[in-house]
Formats: sequence, structure tokens, C-alpha cells
Amino acid sequence: MVLLEQFEPKDYDQLIEWISDEKLLTNWSGSLFSYPLSRESLDWYLKDTNDLQNSDALVYKAVDSKTGTVVGHISLGSISRKNKSARISRVLVGSSCERGKGTCQGMIKALLKIGFEELALHRISLGVYSDNKAAIRCYEKCGFVTEGISRDILKVEDTYWSMYEMSILETEWQLLQAKERVQTA
Repeated sequence: MVLLEQFEPKDYDQLIEWISDEKLLTNWSGSLFSYPLSRESLDWYLKDTNDLQNSDALVYKAVDSKTGTVVGHISLGSISRKNKSARISRVLVGSSCERGKGTCQGMIKALLKIGFEELALHRISLGVYSDNKAAIRCYEKCGFVTEGISRDILKVEDTYWSMYEMSILETEWQLLQAKERVQTA
């Protein structure tokens, strides 16, 4: 099981270590950060975040509940209390040995629970680059629906990356929760 805890300055070094090359940084953050990731840029990233009642962004580290090991990073941003919506971004399963084990699904499900139960959101969206097939499968398993594709949205070296726009609504999430309760009963 994955638990989400607030990302803090003491967690910077781990994230910087995980972001080992420019392509991975771009896949994780688009054009928000430049390579190499720095403590100063992470200070800026955390500014005015993590107040559940007032911030427009919540930034988390993902922790394996059995081992206490930090296994990933995720954020919920563009929080609009008026529109009851937000956007998942900067999803990263840190260690390659954690990939393919359901860690990403655990992170997404934990963040959806915060969004729909604690923030009472109606809609949560995300964007994922079209070549990230594993992430797309993960988001679909968590109930996200593809709404469209923004074609050639980002130039990386000599190629363009397209982005899938995906979302899940509160009613869709509630149905998934009910199905999971039935399956575990």
C-alpha cells in the first residue's frame, strides 16, 4: 500500500537523484524545470503549497507503508474550489525496481481519495505524453477516461511529443470504490 506524505525540503535530494537525465525531467515536469533539477527550483515549486484548505497545489512523496521507503512523487495542482476541480501532475515512480508493481496505481488512488473525499472535488484531470504507455495503462486502470490528444505539444530534441488529456469525475470514482468494496467483501 502507498501512503502520501507532504513533500518537504528534506526530500529534495532523493527526487534530484531520481531525475537523472534531461528526458526524464521533461517527461516528469514538461518545461516547468530545467536540467539539472536544483534545490532552489524545488524551493520555488513548494512555495505556498500543502495547505489543504487554501493552497492551489499539494505536493507529496509516496511512501511504501510496509517498508517506510519513499518510492515516488506526485502532486495535485490547479485546485479550483469554485469549479471543484484539480489536475494531477509530476507523477514519478522513483526507483526502476518499483515500476510494474502497482506503485503508480497506489499513488493515483491515494491522491484521488484526497481529491474526492478531503477536497470534495468533482473532476480531476491529468496530461500524459503519448509515448508513456505504462502511465496511460495505469491511469486507465484507475478510472481515467481519455478526452483528447494535444498533438505535438512539446519539442524534445528533434521530435515532438503529443499529450493525452484524461480525467475522472467524482461519480465515476464513486462507482469504482463501490466495485472495489464488493470485490473485497
